[in-house]
Amino acid sequence: MFNRILNGTARVNDCNTCRGEVYLESRESRINEQIRVSQVRLIDENGGQLGVVSTYEARRQAQEKGLDLVEIAPQAQPPVCKIMNYGKFRYSKEKQEKKNRKTQIKLKELKLRPGIADNDIKIKVSQAKDFLSEGNKVKVTCMFRGREMAHTEIGEAAMQRFVEELKEFAMIEIPPKMTGRSLCLVLAPAKQTKGDERAKNEN
Repeated sequence: MFNRILNGTARVNDCNTCRGEVYLESRESRINEQIRVSQVRLIDENGGQLGVVSTYEARRQAQEKGLDLVEIAPQAQPPVCKIMNYGKFRYSKEKQEKKNRKTQIKLKELKLRPGIADNDIKIKVSQAKDFLSEGNKVKVTCMFRGREMAHTEIGEAAMQRFVEELKEFAMIEIPPKMTGRSLCLVLAPAKQTKGDERAKNEN
C-alpha cells in the first residue's frame, strides 16, 4: 500500500603509540606534577617515540618546550605519556564533543489515531516537518483500541494521508509494520538533489 518516498574511554596500543595518536583513558588525565611514577614511555609533541625515560626527564623536556606532560595510557607498563599543549588539546576535544552532540540524529515520535481529524493531522504534519528540518528521524505510530483492530485499514489510510503530506520532506526508512496493537513506520529526511537546492535558493 505504501510506496517509498524518495567520554572518554580509549586506549593506546602499540600501533597507536607508534603513530603518537592520543586516546585518553579518562576524562581528566594526570599531567605534569600529578604523574608520580618513576619512569614513563615518552612520546614527543610530533608523535615521535623517545623510549622509556625518567618522569623527571620527561617533565624537564616538556617544560623546556613550554608544554605539558600528559599521561595518556596509565595502565601500560610503564605508563605512556605525551608532550603536548594540554589546554589546547582539551579545548579541541570539548569543541569536537559539542559538535558531535549537536549533529547527533535523534528519533522523534508522533502518534496518530485511526479516525484522526483533518485539522489534527495537519498539526502532526507540521510537527514532523520541524523534526525533519532539524535532521531528525520521525517514528509514526498509529494505535488501535478495542474494536478498531477489526478495521486496521482505517488507521492505514490515516497514515497514508500523513505520509503523502510529507512526500517532499521525507522518505520512508522503515516501512509500515504492525506491532501488537500499533502500526509503525520511520521517516528520514529526504535527500535533496542539487537541482532542488538551486531552485530553493532562487526562490
